[in-house]
Amino acid sequence: MAEQRDEEIQDRPRGMGRALLWTAGSTLVPGIAHLRNGHRVAGAVILSGYLLLVGAAVVGVLLLSGDLARSARIAVQGRWLFTAAAIAFAIAVLWMTVIVHSYVITRPSRRGVGGRMLAGIVVVALCAVVALPAAAIMRTSYTAYDTLSSVFGAEHPDEPHDENDPWAGRDRINVLLLGGDSGDNRYGMRTDSMMVASIDVEHGDMVLIGLPRNLENVPFPEGSALAELYPAPDGFDNLLNEVYQTVADDPAALAVNPSAPDPAADTLKRTIGYAIGLDMDYYALVDMRGFQDLIDAIGGVDVYIDEPIPYGLEGDVLEPGHQHLDGYEALWYGRSRVNSDDYTRMGRQGCLVKYVAEQADPTTILASFQELAGATKRTLRTDIPQSKVPHFLDLAETVTEGAMETLQLSPPQVDTAYPDWEEIRGLVDGAVREQEEAQTSGDAEEDRANAVEPSPSPGVQPSPSAQGTEWQRYTGQADPSPTTPGRQVGDEATSLDSICP
Repeated sequence: MAEQRDEEIQDRPRGMGRALLWTAGSTLVPGIAHLRNGHRVAGAVILSGYLLLVGAAVVGVLLLSGDLARSARIAVQGRWLFTAAAIAFAIAVLWMTVIVHSYVITRPSRRGVGGRMLAGIVVVALCAVVALPAAAIMRTSYTAYDTLSSVFGAEHPDEPHDENDPWAGRDRINVLLLGGDSGDNRYGMRTDSMMVASIDVEHGDMVLIGLPRNLENVPFPEGSALAELYPAPDGFDNLLNEVYQTVADDPAALAVNPSAPDPAADTLKRTIGYAIGLDMDYYALVDMRGFQDLIDAIGGVDVYIDEPIPYGLEGDVLEPGHQHLDGYEALWYGRSRVNSDDYTRMGRQGCLVKYVAEQADPTTILASFQELAGATKRTLRTDIPQSKVPHFLDLAETVTEGAMETLQLSPPQVDTAYPDWEEIRGLVDGAVREQEEAQTSGDAEEDRANAVEPSPSPGVQPSPSAQGTEWQRYTGQADPSPTTPGRQVGDEATSLDSICP
């Protein structure tokens, strides 16, 4: 044994410099320092493991490259996040062990104090080269898991999740999109932005139904505490955007389900579903105070502005033309009512949904993942279960290829002060049914192929004889049709492509 040890010492590289070079080499290609020093079995095992790891990484990149949607689906599943973190930790520990041992078997037999200090610094630095990427992977995995756990809910007890049939046999999924306008200068939260996205899960076609914040006399689900407190025919004695805060003030007494994570949002979801005649599946509430962080995290959004949009308290203006908006500007694009009204703002909000859905770049999202995750935790609340998130990513990808239409429940077809809720239900049912019938007859594909190119003006252009007369009667103006995407004449939903350039 003593003779073997003497031979190993004699085989070591002479000098500290060469020992550190071989140690650095083993950081790039683990096992070569062991092979150099006669540890053939250990070197072969380490090198083989490294080559297998590289091969697996190459195969993984080839499988996922060009399919960022598949990568995103993996990234939102807890078991894969934990697996990635565990693998990164194990590889880092083993790799650092190889680095340290490579130095141990290559170091010279005689070393001064300075040499030992230099070697220690170099070895620690080499270990850091391996540890930092692994730490980044573990941090990202934890951030994703924490965000998913914080934002998305648990399984619905009355709807067990089936991976093979995530939508439980339904053809459409209805999601209530809420924009909550809270702030230090006002009490509570007002849901000034309310839209229902009715999405065909097979084709990705979507009807976006805009509800004005100033709708009155909203009916509540039969048998609910709110229905007893505000009975028909008058219903709620305030505007629709006040329902959320009314319930939030006393959820135990007024919420349909007081045990829901957000009883007020859950009750508003059920109320709007009952009022417009759709079975609402989920809601997503974005606090407008953090909305700008979400837009910034995805790299901003490109919009076309037809008329100047004043905003803020300092006289700022979003100028006409094609503009790239950052988060703060996008917030005001969807929020400003200066020289405008609720319905024009509603239209811009619908266009903003379309723009974000079309322009969100997965590469940018992944590059800004930490910022996006933080903004999402601060901003978003939803009752979508974690198990449904991968399927919603699939659905979002399908939606970008489908037909997007909007139905604005605004004047003149809806009187917001005295709304006819039966008529509203008929409008909503007609818009959804028309899209479904178009799919059945094969017209949807033809419509998508012959879609009207966006015009520099976002105004709807109906026939003067068919719809312009009604608009002229309503406004008393000479214009035959509305000139903003928030105004709509007639009962049929309108393509977002035609009103949102």
